[in-house]
Amino acid sequence: MVDGFRPATLQEALDIRSKHDCLPIAGSTDLMVQKARGFALKPDFGKPLLFIGHLPELHKISIEKDQIHIGAGVLLTDLLNSDIIPAIFKEAVCLMASPPSRNLASIGGNICNASPAGDTLPYLYAVDAQLVLKSARGERTVSVDRFITGPKQTDLAKNELLTDIIIPNKQFDVNYYRKVGQRKGMSLTKAAFQGMADIDNGMVADIRITFGSVAPTIVRSRDIEKSLIGIFAADIEDKVSEILERYTPLVRPIDDARSSAVYRKKVSLRLLEDFLRKISKEK
Repeated sequence: MVDGFRPATLQEALDIRSKHDCLPIAGSTDLMVQKARGFALKPDFGKPLLFIGHLPELHKISIEKDQIHIGAGVLLTDLLNSDIIPAIFKEAVCLMASPPSRNLASIGGNICNASPAGDTLPYLYAVDAQLVLKSARGERTVSVDRFITGPKQTDLAKNELLTDIIIPNKQFDVNYYRKVGQRKGMSLTKAAFQGMADIDNGMVADIRITFGSVAPTIVRSRDIEKSLIGIFAADIEDKVSEILERYTPLVRPIDDARSSAVYRKKVSLRLLEDFLRKISKEK
């Protein structure tokens, strides 16, 4: 039997977290795979578990001051069924794993897993998602790009829990998401691309570009994005080669069981090119 705690409230969970070195667990769809030891053997977690997936405080989706607040325990299925969640985010979520896994997996778990191939991350990076981290002593808010410090590494302290994810309550004029895998569903990500833009009077007013599974963390360059703001959308067509050249050194994939580095880089830049050409047709 695995040792663990099952608190009745979030506050009780935070109190336990402050007193014990334990491992938070919600749906465990990634954690069970990572800690598996083979057939008929219980997983080796290395420390007691802190079960938090059942806590009602972590399952809320609401709009507050033009921001969407998503509890860390919200299931992927609940994201898809919510009228509040932006449609472009749902495009990524609906391609994650299988329906049974989406009925168990939480958005907070996908974030804290901190995989470069995490399917919620390209969107969350693109919209500058803010994460609320709570402890028995208080709370702090950090951006998702500062929270994830490397592959499978985060800034979560031993006495903290991720409780809320905050994203803007808005839709962009141009929305583009592509996930590349072996098949359309139940597929591990070889490469992912997220592009969004706002067009005002024919000019690029805002643009967000992120790549997943092609570097130690999600790739995003605010400097390149800023340089594109104010350009007429129709003129983007003439700048495609230049923009691709600027992103080329940032896309640094590796060879692994999922795909080759050469393929990942080539397809990622092709997706960027397709997104830019889509913008160029906007008026």
